[in-house]
Amino acid sequence: MGDPAGISPELAAKLLALSEVRESADIVVFGDRRILDEGARVAGVDPAIETVDEAQLAASPRGRSVFVDLENLAVEDVTPKEATLAGGQFATGNFRKALQLAAAGRADAVFFTPFNKKAMRLAYPNYDDEIRFINDVLGRSGPASEFNVLGQLWNARVTSHIPLSGVAAAITREAILRSLTLADRAMRDAGFQRPRIAVAGLNPHAGDDGNFGREEIDVIEPAVAEAASRGIVCEGPFPSDTVFLRAKAGVFDAVLTMYHDQGQIAMKLMGFDRGVTLLGGFPFPICTPAHGTAYDIAGQGIANIGASREAILLAARMGREARMRAAA
Repeated sequence: MGDPAGISPELAAKLLALSEVRESADIVVFGDRRILDEGARVAGVDPAIETVDEAQLAASPRGRSVFVDLENLAVEDVTPKEATLAGGQFATGNFRKALQLAAAGRADAVFFTPFNKKAMRLAYPNYDDEIRFINDVLGRSGPASEFNVLGQLWNARVTSHIPLSGVAAAITREAILRSLTLADRAMRDAGFQRPRIAVAGLNPHAGDDGNFGREEIDVIEPAVAEAASRGIVCEGPFPSDTVFLRAKAGVFDAVLTMYHDQGQIAMKLMGFDRGVTLLGGFPFPICTPAHGTAYDIAGQGIANIGASREAILLAARMGREARMRAAA
């Protein structure tokens, strides 16, 4: 369960009430039952999931879904529509438990309803984003990245949560190669046989042959050529204002963009209520809806479940396929 002050509690309740979600996996939910029940009341659904405490979890057999009641937040301690320390502690505590369960080999994938970054920072001062938090919990420092997924179309990025003023300096040949390699591997893990990746330029019109910048000529194009020589199916750089049109038409399976909003804007315009964020590069898939906590509509029972449904079903499918690969 994610941030309690927004739509996360009602999204969690709505998901657990969906038969297709319950049938997709054995689900272990971490949170506080009081918060889930309040979300269910707001959403007008019955999640009908068995509650266990943490000590009982180890004895819980496969084949059923359970709610692990950490008793870590009372309803009266939630400040609706506001980022608070209590909300951040609730979200980080739940997320840590889920990550630890997967890291111990007892879960195949992790899904979370939306977090609020301000609340997360209040509870965990080192928090930059979910990737930083996951690395800290797992004690790792390997490459990882956010991917936005909309149906069969993916968006990867070279830089993510950094100021726009620092983007150009961070666009290096090594960073692009690392991003292409990670995207290719994550997409293969998700079922693509040979993912086709288009690479966006950094500058307007992909630099216009050097008239608007040389990053495309000096950095991006050589990185794409090297990735192709390693067997990754990739092309570019293409102007970023048209590359998504080609990807949407099916010419490519993914677009690698140079910075956060270059891809986020396009993906959210095409399908805000269906977009998924996949955190790739970890030992197990981690998914969440691409939207945020929606404080403005919290408590009204009108939160759209589409993106959360897509995200948890993707996590279940990728976790299932990873288990099958490991058993082969």
